[in-house]
Amino acid sequence: MNATGQSAVFGRRKEPHTIIIARGDQIRHFTIRPWLAAFIGSALAGIAIGYLLATSYLVLRDDLIGATTARQARMQQAYEDRISALRAQVDRITSRQLLDQQLMETKVSELLERQTQLSQRHGRLGPLLERAEGEVGTVPAEDPAAAAKPDKGAEVTGSIGQPAQNYAIASLGADLGTADTRPFSLWSTRTDPLPSDSAADRADRLFVSINQSLKSIENEQLSRINTLADNAYKSADAIQQALRTAGLPVDSDFGKNESDVGGPLIPLDSSMIFDSKVKELDEALDALDHLKKEARRLPLENPAPGHSVTSPFGVRTDPILGTAALHSGMDFRAPIGMAAKVTAPGIVTKAGWNGGYGRMVEIDHGNGFATRYGHLSEIDVTVGEKVDAGAVIGKTGSSGRSTGPHLHYEVRHNGEAIDPLRFLTVGRKVAQYL
Repeated sequence: MNATGQSAVFGRRKEPHTIIIARGDQIRHFTIRPWLAAFIGSALAGIAIGYLLATSYLVLRDDLIGATTARQARMQQAYEDRISALRAQVDRITSRQLLDQQLMETKVSELLERQTQLSQRHGRLGPLLERAEGEVGTVPAEDPAAAAKPDKGAEVTGSIGQPAQNYAIASLGADLGTADTRPFSLWSTRTDPLPSDSAADRADRLFVSINQSLKSIENEQLSRINTLADNAYKSADAIQQALRTAGLPVDSDFGKNESDVGGPLIPLDSSMIFDSKVKELDEALDALDHLKKEARRLPLENPAPGHSVTSPFGVRTDPILGTAALHSGMDFRAPIGMAAKVTAPGIVTKAGWNGGYGRMVEIDHGNGFATRYGHLSEIDVTVGEKVDAGAVIGKTGSSGRSTGPHLHYEVRHNGEAIDPLRFLTVGRKVAQYL
């Protein structure tokens, strides 16, 4: 192809190169100068080097992209794990807050329910306390609903009508409203520790304090009911024993007999215990009231208090004849004109002159009992008149078969004379209970 006879080394000669291309009948030739050949060679070398560099970059770029992708994947996984942990923590906090709220609402509901129960109990106790004041004479000085002082120095006082725990519940709300907003639990055991003086701790202490106050109120109510019932039974037993000792009639046994008992064990809740105690107190007051009525119908009072007895009941020497005779009553030293008082309520059956009694008044007290008041100087009642214990039926004197001014007093049962000293002795014993 090179028709010249010059050097075969292409590009190293200073003369231009001539390239002849023959194709069939066509012949073409190109003349290439040395600098152009050098440029073309340099360009080809640059292209080759660029290709190699590009190929190397592409190979290395895959590794860099892979490392970057892996790093981003790890970062994304870490972020997702963190987000999951935060979501789980938020869920736990939300669940704990809901549990705390439900628990608090339950506790407050229980407190309000107990407060309502105490209010109802106080309403039932009111009439019983008034009745006990009249029957037993031992009534607690304080209101049963006076509350104790809880923790935190919060004074909780008041009556059942103005519940003491309302202040404590308001204090609880104030504590929770101004305290740390972190979630808390009112359970005594927690899986995650909270500050030593958190809202939960303060709420726990306040709930415990209120509960103890209400429990103290309940126990105090039951204790006072028991005390009143025991006092009523003791008073009834004392009256009954005094009447029996004197041989006076008394109804069947009252009070508690704790020796002959039995039956299955059935646990009671607080309301059933309270109802049982109230029923027991009511029964005790009924028994005491019945015995008081029975005793008050008997002539147990002294017809001439503060005056000495000049002649007792029984066999004595007759002051006029000087012979032995039965004295059917008791003579009390009394000046003329002193008021003669009835020893028990009843109805006047006799009021006038009655032989050796002189001016006499007879009172029927029921159940076969009657009293007579003799040697009166004046009679101030009429037959059929109802009189109360302590009523004045006349004035003392010395009418009838008498040697001097005095009050002749008799007690009769079914017409038979009984020693009045038995009644007076019983009257002194039971006076404090009547």
